[in-house]
Amino acid sequence: MEKLQEIAEQFYNALIPQQRYLAYLDGLKMTLLISFFAVILGVTIGVVVAMIRVTAKNGKSVLLKILSKICSIYVTLFRSTPLIVQLMIIYYMIFTSRDTNPIIVGMVCFGMNSGAYVSEIVRAGIESIDRGQTEAGRSLGFTTMQTMRYIILPQAIKNILPALGNEFIVLVKETAAISVIAINDLTKMAGFIGSRTYKPLPPYIIAAVIYLIIVLILTKFLNMFERRLAKSDNH
Repeated sequence: MEKLQEIAEQFYNALIPQQRYLAYLDGLKMTLLISFFAVILGVTIGVVVAMIRVTAKNGKSVLLKILSKICSIYVTLFRSTPLIVQLMIIYYMIFTSRDTNPIIVGMVCFGMNSGAYVSEIVRAGIESIDRGQTEAGRSLGFTTMQTMRYIILPQAIKNILPALGNEFIVLVKETAAISVIAINDLTKMAGFIGSRTYKPLPPYIIAAVIYLIIVLILTKFLNMFERRLAKSDNH
């Protein structure tokens, strides 16, 4: 009984005194802000890279072949190196100004990292569509881009969504690494509170529960969206 009281007191101290729960909320806001803009950047980069690589594969343009090679190197680099190493390199080598905003660095790094994975997801989704669909588009007089926009992509999206949703969930969790460049995200604030209470475990457990809730909410929305798409297919 005394042990339970001690544990309860530790969690109380990690939440209530000095309004420490507000620190978790501030950290959560920063985590969601970085995740939101990183997702937008990641999807934009991913779609562009995937389109270049798929189009270059089916086309004869020398420029597209060169761009495709550059995109391939980009994807390999960001998928083959640890995220935290990418974060440190971008922070210390690319953004070298003293006035550099670490939040911008985080958004760019996570966006570029996510873009590499999104590009592979989108590319796989596009290539999963039967080539006869492309030929049908061209027989109707569509250009390559029109065929991609009006025929291939609408079908590929349904194949892409589950993997894309998982990538977004992973991205939210990976933002915990951003605390290494002194950004007060959820993980950083949990560590800060732990240093004040001298009991680091309860704050990190609270942060883990918050991450869990975020992931469950995202998963719920993704499942609802997938079911809605499935219903539209049946009508």
